[in-house]
Amino acid sequence: MNPLTRQTAVIVFLTFAFAYFLSALIRTITATLSPELTQEFGLQARDLGLLAGGYFLGFAVTQLPLGTWLDRYGPGRVLASFLAVATLGCLAFAYATSFSTLLAARILCGVGLSACLMAPLTGYRRWFAPSLQTRANAWMLMTGSSGMVASTLPVQWLLPTVGWRPMFLGLALFLLLAMALIVWRVPAWTQAPGPQTGSAPVTAPSYALVWRDRYFRRMVPLGFFCYGGLLAVQTLWAAPWMEKMAGYTPLESATGLFWINIAMLCTFWTWGMAGPWLARRGLDANLLISRGLPASFVVLTLIIVAPDALVPHAGAMLALYCMTCSFVTPSQPALAMAFPAELAGRALSSFNLVIFLGVFCIQWGIGLLIDGLMAVGVAQIWAYRLAFSAFLASGVGAYVAFMRGAGDNRSR
Repeated sequence: MNPLTRQTAVIVFLTFAFAYFLSALIRTITATLSPELTQEFGLQARDLGLLAGGYFLGFAVTQLPLGTWLDRYGPGRVLASFLAVATLGCLAFAYATSFSTLLAARILCGVGLSACLMAPLTGYRRWFAPSLQTRANAWMLMTGSSGMVASTLPVQWLLPTVGWRPMFLGLALFLLLAMALIVWRVPAWTQAPGPQTGSAPVTAPSYALVWRDRYFRRMVPLGFFCYGGLLAVQTLWAAPWMEKMAGYTPLESATGLFWINIAMLCTFWTWGMAGPWLARRGLDANLLISRGLPASFVVLTLIIVAPDALVPHAGAMLALYCMTCSFVTPSQPALAMAFPAELAGRALSSFNLVIFLGVFCIQWGIGLLIDGLMAVGVAQIWAYRLAFSAFLASGVGAYVAFMRGAGDNRSR
């Protein structure tokens, strides 16, 4: 490890945080823009799910090479290069004239922004003390929640005067600024040495070491269904649920998304503040997941079967679901610290691959289920309930699979 001075660490964190803020804003902006895009391009539920999920598909396809590049070339060089691709994606989205062009641009944005969290977490694994890595992870997620907040009411307010196409041109300019800051402020990188015997490495770092690990494999279902599901709801399906199931107007839905993301911002700030305190008392990621995550299943059940009195409070219930589901987020720093430093990039990017494949599959899958059920005559309200029930069952199954190895999880 080569820890940074306090001042340099703060500057590096803020530089990465700015890029991740933009990433989260672009990731979730389609939820607020969904009424506009649906009207202009004639989208159905499955199209909307595919469009939002396309971003995460772009994320997923880069994760395995990304881990190798991060370990070899460092977070600064890799992230700056990827942001150039994201800039092109925003420009393409701004000038899109068809759904296929929108989808291609969205995938390109996902590819370009896929390093915005993994790059800093790889750097923090080497630059920050272990006791601060959970805090840094939580506060990066808090920054992401700030970007999600910016994608709700502020975007809704700007739409009538600016329009969604100029917004994406402006985002492209901000991405160029983020690139410049990263090149200027992020420290140089030297490749971490692997385990040594004399002067020769015993083994070269390999993805096989990550994917063969029993602890990693038990985390995979949680990452796919629970972590991926949290993002799928927060970045897309919360808005249609509020509009279709609770009768919210587009402005009320954007307001609901605003408060959901404010709630998540506060949640991740709290995780960051409490992380070192929890670690000192032996409350590690595995205990937090095992004891806290079931609350999210209870809340999601209440949302699905909500009596009439709870329906108008769908926004608050969805916010509570996202907050309780955040118990799965300490899994990322836990995995990074479960592997040696020379494997941190590969471990993190492998887990990120699982998460964003989960987001893509869940976002598109819920849309396919809703459209399919309605096509065979199921009422819209029941189509939504049944699709979300299938999502709930998958999350419970992932939790059970994780808990089957509770003793080994604790030792890691």
